[in-house]
Amino acid sequence: MSQLPHPLKKEITLTEVLAALGDPIRLDIVSHLARAKKEVGWGEFEVCVGKATLSHHIKKLRLAGLINHRKDGKKCYLGLRKEINELYPGLLKSVLKKTGHK
Repeated sequence: MSQLPHPLKKEITLTEVLAALGDPIRLDIVSHLARAKKEVGWGEFEVCVGKATLSHHIKKLRLAGLINHRKDGKKCYLGLRKEINELYPGLLKSVLKKTGHK
């Protein structure tokens, strides 16, 4: 199974990151991944949307450069990209804190 494309570090823009974080479902996903501090299996967290809609939100987060989406056989794993804190130190922590997502 081929891996999905992710933007290079130099391609990640603040505009795309903030746009991706502007949706409550995506903010919930990022919050869960931030609390986990490790990769999480696709089905290991609950969101109030169907699979197709979840897939759309995961794609938006991946293309914005916020998450890494790794496939291993038939399983998919998600995790926050460390590059976000390198590019925008404290951004995720501040956004999650201000929105009540700790």
